[in-house]
Amino acid sequence: MFKAKILFIGPSESGKTVLANFLSDTTENVGGEYRPTQGVRILEFESQPEGSGDNKKCEVELWDCSGDFKFESCWPALMKDSSGVVIIFNPDVPSHLKEIETWHSLFIASQGLQDNQCLLIAHHKPGSGVEDGRLPLATHLSRLPLIHSNLEEEPENVRQTFCRYLGNVVNTMSESREREEMSIIT
Repeated sequence: MFKAKILFIGPSESGKTVLANFLSDTTENVGGEYRPTQGVRILEFESQPEGSGDNKKCEVELWDCSGDFKFESCWPALMKDSSGVVIIFNPDVPSHLKEIETWHSLFIASQGLQDNQCLLIAHHKPGSGVEDGRLPLATHLSRLPLIHSNLEEEPENVRQTFCRYLGNVVNTMSESREREEMSIIT
């Protein structure tokens, strides 16, 4: 069974913890009050990645990383051995669109991850005017898969898209493992 380490990163107050809890079926006392993640939370669960070939389950380590730059010194340790990165942002906050460029360069470009190991989630908070329109993203970000999430209206679409993304990550891990094994043999 593959074990995928997926980092949830992005600006503070973008909905990373809410999405992490939803995807891992973790329930926490939600009092409506915002409590920022301190450093990182690691959620472990099994998932059935879509399109990963033999339909095996995958162990997922979902690392819900704080969006606060005061934890920047911890980020190299968080990135070690990560299989994929999901950048979550609130499209209703104009500064988030610029900030995700920084997250991309720190976590994706620096690790040399392939586009299919990355996912952008424009997370719409409850009561926001959800627009699934095109966002003014930088060129290197517009190549990445982007989904709009709204857990009030279409929660299962978010889960299905995450499972497809996880399938891409598992396929990439499998191909990498096969290349490594072949290089040992030859």
